[in-house]
Amino acid sequence: MGFSPIGLLVAILVFAPSLLLLWLPPRDGLPSARLPVPLTVTERAGQALCLTVPAITEAGPPRWLWMVAVSAGLIAYYTLWARYLVQGRRSVALYGRVWKVPVPMAILPVVVFLATGAWLENPWISASALVLAAGHIPASLILARAVAP
Repeated sequence: MGFSPIGLLVAILVFAPSLLLLWLPPRDGLPSARLPVPLTVTERAGQALCLTVPAITEAGPPRWLWMVAVSAGLIAYYTLWARYLVQGRRSVALYGRVWKVPVPMAILPVVVFLATGAWLENPWISASALVLAAGHIPASLILARAVAP
């Protein structure tokens, strides 16, 4: 155990845009779909782990090439959040495909945390990302079907 300022920064950078939904929710409303309870629990656990584990576990010697993957993932993620705002805050912008990739706004945070785990040589971050992937991606796919045009 220990403190990792880089891990904390990555966690904040990934989760901060989601706060936009508090003040700028989709104009057409968030999709409603019944999610299985185990999936919801796994998603929430992954979110909690990815918010805390990067900050409370010490990093190993950084592998700086992985920082490129982290940065690229964050840039793509922020670009999709900008698309959500520019397209008039429609829920399809949150859950829609991009270049045949389903739910990229659910996949990119997982990619960023997996790359962060490699960057900081921290298997706990990578494990947290896998828990997030197991809950967040399937849940987002279910919600995407509810907003499919």
